[in-house]
Amino acid sequence: MTRTDADGALDEALALVSRTPDGGGHRAAPWQRARETAARAGTGVRARTHRVALADAHGEVLAAPLDALGDLPSFDTSAMDGWAVAGPGPWSIRPGEGVLAGAEPPAPLADGEAVRIATGARIPVDTSAVIRSEHARESGTQLYAARPVSTGQDIRPRGQECRSGDLLLPAGSLVTPAVLGLAAAAGYDELLTRPRPRVEVLVLGDELLTEGLPHDGLIRDALSPMLGPWLTRLGAEVVSTRRLGDDPDGAEALLAAVTGSTADLIVTTGGTASGPVDHVHPVLERAGAELLVDGVAVRPGHPMLLARLGDRTDGRHVVGLPGNPLAAVSGLLTLAEPLLRALAGRRQRPRYTVSVEGDVHGHPYDTRLVPVLLTDEHAVPLHYNGPAMLRGVAAADALAVVPPHGVRSGQDVEVLDLPWASGGCFT
Repeated sequence: MTRTDADGALDEALALVSRTPDGGGHRAAPWQRARETAARAGTGVRARTHRVALADAHGEVLAAPLDALGDLPSFDTSAMDGWAVAGPGPWSIRPGEGVLAGAEPPAPLADGEAVRIATGARIPVDTSAVIRSEHARESGTQLYAARPVSTGQDIRPRGQECRSGDLLLPAGSLVTPAVLGLAAAAGYDELLTRPRPRVEVLVLGDELLTEGLPHDGLIRDALSPMLGPWLTRLGAEVVSTRRLGDDPDGAEALLAAVTGSTADLIVTTGGTASGPVDHVHPVLERAGAELLVDGVAVRPGHPMLLARLGDRTDGRHVVGLPGNPLAAVSGLLTLAEPLLRALAGRRQRPRYTVSVEGDVHGHPYDTRLVPVLLTDEHAVPLHYNGPAMLRGVAAADALAVVPPHGVRSGQDVEVLDLPWASGGCFT
């Protein structure tokens, strides 16, 4: 069947006025626009900084440039175990144990002299080259080279990596293990960083069990064990995870939690639709929150939301996730991840596409997020991708961003890496 222009116009209209689960008309944000809104919301918040020891800076973001405090290396060093030599060979071997790393400055070499030297050791004055051990041959007190020797070979000159005052890394760089090593090598004991955003998780619902098998209409709480570690992998500091009921007392407790929290971000689960016990919207209204995103044209996860408490620069944020587990994952990657990256001062994750293996059906007018396994060449869609299911995403490397009407096998599709598959907060 051939699609017409009228079909396309209808799809566009439906994308702008999507339907909420309760069937009411509701303007839902397009998926990509919702992510951009979340990123802008975090960018506008005034940055907090602190000075921390290197051991505590991992995963945070540099709040100031990392400048070279001195030359690196700070003296000429040997790049290899071998022999420091002066002038053309053969060379007379200087007696003794040779030059070791960390030892006192060695005596200068005389022309035609050689001395054993270890990797990282200070180069004697007047050394012309270092000959690797495997490229040298001893005969009595004489040293011979097994291959031609060039001036300066295997010597790391002072300042080879940087000179004092050079910019090593700009502000905004993520502090990875390699950055910690560079900072230590450059002489830093502390770094000025932006701390991880602080997050409080509020799991809503009277039907949730904390142990044992589901029974009598009650289900296990799958979100509390999942959300804290997931948010941590996204670069957050999770300060608490609490459960609140759906009754009026639970609504008052939610209001007190939202208005009294000092966290940068409050993440709620469930209660974002318009059911009889869905208290998130009324509570946010009572709290004076500004809704930035109220529903997203994405499946699963349609009734997710993003709100701001307070003013733009000092405000805190609320991300309301749907209660179904995979829908909550959709909300994490759609709203929480870009917001947390911006709050932490990190760049947004680069977008990329992968060829999909097999047809993937789409929603008539909403984006779909589908768990996929990444092979060397393809994104392979996984089964068990319903809103309440975690079996698919538990085996997945990423979620494929499937546009309305789906994709055919072999087409490129955007993918969102899951944090444990891609390195997460270290990307």
